[in-house]
Amino acid sequence: MAEDTDYYHPSKSEFMINYRVDNLEALLLELKRNKVKIIGEMQEFDYGKFAWVIDPDGRKVELWEPKGESTL
Repeated sequence: MAEDTDYYHPSKSEFMINYRVDNLEALLLELKRNKVKIIGEMQEFDYGKFAWVIDPDGRKVELWEPKGESTL
C-alpha cells in the first residue's frame, strides 16, 4: 500500500491482518452477537466476499471468503 493510504482507517496501525474464512455472513452474525466492532458493510466481488472488524488492539482486520473455495 502507498504510504499515504487510508485503507487501514480507522486503525492507526501501519498494517492490517487478513484472514481467509468460510461462511463470512455467519461469522459476521457471531461477531455482532459478541459486540465486535464491524467497519462498514460486507462487500461482494467476483472473487469473494470481504468485511472488516477492529481487533482488541484497535487494528483493522480484513475477513475474506474466497468465491468457490473453502479454507477447510
